[in-house]
Amino acid sequence: MASQPNILIIMVDQLNGTLFPDGPVDWLHVPNLKKLAARSARFRNCYTASPLCAPGRASFMSGQLPSVTGVYDNAAEFPSDLPTYAHHLRRAGYQTCLSGKMHFVGPDQMHGFEERLTTDIYPADFGWTPDYRKPGERIDWWYHNMGSVTGAGVAEISNQMEYDDEVAYNASRKLYDLARGHDARPWCLTVSFTHPHDPYVARKEFWDMYEDCAHLEPEIPAIPYEDQDPHSKRIFDANDWRAFDITAEDIRKSRRAYFANITYLDRKIGDLLDVLDRTRQTENTAILFVSDHGDMLGERGLWFKMNFYEGSARVPMMLAGPGVQPGLVTDPVSNIDVCPTLCDLAGITMEEVAPWTAGESVVPLTAGGSRVTPVRMEYAAEASYAPMISLRQGQWKFNRCKLDPDQLFDLESDPHELTNLAAVPAHAETLAMFSAEADARWDLDRFDEEVRRSQARRWIVYEALRNGAYYPWDYQPLQKASERFMRNHMDLNVVEENQRFPRGE
Repeated sequence: MASQPNILIIMVDQLNGTLFPDGPVDWLHVPNLKKLAARSARFRNCYTASPLCAPGRASFMSGQLPSVTGVYDNAAEFPSDLPTYAHHLRRAGYQTCLSGKMHFVGPDQMHGFEERLTTDIYPADFGWTPDYRKPGERIDWWYHNMGSVTGAGVAEISNQMEYDDEVAYNASRKLYDLARGHDARPWCLTVSFTHPHDPYVARKEFWDMYEDCAHLEPEIPAIPYEDQDPHSKRIFDANDWRAFDITAEDIRKSRRAYFANITYLDRKIGDLLDVLDRTRQTENTAILFVSDHGDMLGERGLWFKMNFYEGSARVPMMLAGPGVQPGLVTDPVSNIDVCPTLCDLAGITMEEVAPWTAGESVVPLTAGGSRVTPVRMEYAAEASYAPMISLRQGQWKFNRCKLDPDQLFDLESDPHELTNLAAVPAHAETLAMFSAEADARWDLDRFDEEVRRSQARRWIVYEALRNGAYYPWDYQPLQKASERFMRNHMDLNVVEENQRFPRGE
């Protein structure tokens, strides 16, 4: 048990993976992430399992796709009987703790974590359920709209900042507590921030760092609505684009605030890594940095996520620590690989759930191995009218939805995904290969039926539970004041000695 490494997972929200081609791009002001990248395995082509918070995170924790977890959208219940990396590690003797967001929906707000230090930033009930029975419906009180873009700018405090300040504080305090060694078990601490997720609002200190940034305009300008692909049109409509006049300055301010918030996060992450160093825990700690999904940032005129384009679906992932060889990995991987990877690092088998696990450990890739299985993605939430699936392998990305023409992109020659090759005769063989792979892995009619059934059930339950007295599922952090600092059932001498680290110096 002593040989099992501690594990620190640093998760961020909506961080575009194209900004991490080999660690962070040079022009980002992120000294701490660059320092971490230098000693990490860096995964250039890492993808989300689903480009939306709750489904992406449920897959990240469980190693399963949304079609298995049933977490199709931001209001779908995460089943309590679905093992997560927190369950696997805890079963093997780890202490498991979460500080921050994981967007659990349902009455179970732990999912294997022994301790949770904060509440979540988003609701835990079924109120954000989309409805495939009403294609084109906008639910204004919770759908994204372009106000995040037109309202971009500077603020010293916001809902998002208040949350991440609390997440960082509690995580730092927990790292000090873990160093004291009151619990001899190895530990896994997940620290999950909500930035740089919109709204695009940043503190002036970080905003000012990007005044002369050369990257405030998208590489691919807005494509006219009538020339967008069918799903992109659905996203535009879901985001209520006609109600907003987006100016060039709005775009620049939004991207500037987004970059500033990456620097804000870097400061928080640096503080955590500093505590890890000063408490002498770095050497035996594996550190994973990852995001749940990306952000289009105005490329093609699209914002936020909800699609399989690179800005939305590609995420950064870096892994450092015992047993991990630093360097660049270019094989496509997924944040769905996190669960089996953590189990691999801890020497834990997933044999009992292996037949249902979509993810694979990435540890062999850090030692020069290669991957032959395609990365799989799914999307079945707002702005979609039917489930969408994607396969990413080699230089190719293949997207399918039964409502739309297939898409096939060569990411080597067309990194911005501007040319759909699905109808090009010269690529018919490649298309046929991916089409056969998709048919073998998915029954899209059944997938659609299961999503619709889930949505209909949840609409009934939500409306019933909001009629009359309402008891929310939101997690309430428990803090026992009578067990903190010094109280009269304690021996002051023992308290002072036990809470000191290091001792005797």
